[in-house]
Amino acid sequence: MAINSISPWVGRFGGLIPDGTVLDLACGNGRHALWLAHRGLQVLAVDRNPGLLAEIDAAGMTDIATQQIELEAGPSDALAALFQSHRFSAVVVTNYLHRPLFPAILDSVAKQGVLLYETFAVGNEQFGKPSNPDFLLQPGELSALLAADTAGNWRVVAFEDGFVDGSKPAMVQRICAIKCATEQGGDAALSLRIA
Repeated sequence: MAINSISPWVGRFGGLIPDGTVLDLACGNGRHALWLAHRGLQVLAVDRNPGLLAEIDAAGMTDIATQQIELEAGPSDALAALFQSHRFSAVVVTNYLHRPLFPAILDSVAKQGVLLYETFAVGNEQFGKPSNPDFLLQPGELSALLAADTAGNWRVVAFEDGFVDGSKPAMVQRICAIKCATEQGGDAALSLRIA
């Protein structure tokens, strides 16, 4: 598997992730998990597909743990154990949307932790799948979710909502945000992890 196939968004802001365990949610074949582990981070790669998780395990990276969880089955002991409050130094999600998980995702990010989220948005139906509105973010939806999170105080580092050109043109929405350590959202000291 080519590690260089990561999302440019994750590559651009992955250096903001502090030490700790990173959750790669709906990780697929582990392209981001491998990239993050190569940068010295501990990664928990979670997906519902055991075959894809086996591919990650076959890479033999000791910094990556995998876990099979059905993310959309509703409340479960497995989800409760996964999304413990302030557990992760970062949560990375790409090309996946299940709105009921948002509160748990946000709560699971530790203070000064990073949220990197990127998925398809309304308008993507003109380019193909996904085209179902259940899997497409509404305009500004990611930033609105952070603003509505009463348990966290987020500082948005970057937000984009619109067309991306490339091998597969798409409408996407993506955000990089840091959960501030203070209630006022004071400046958290940040250091970039240079590879």
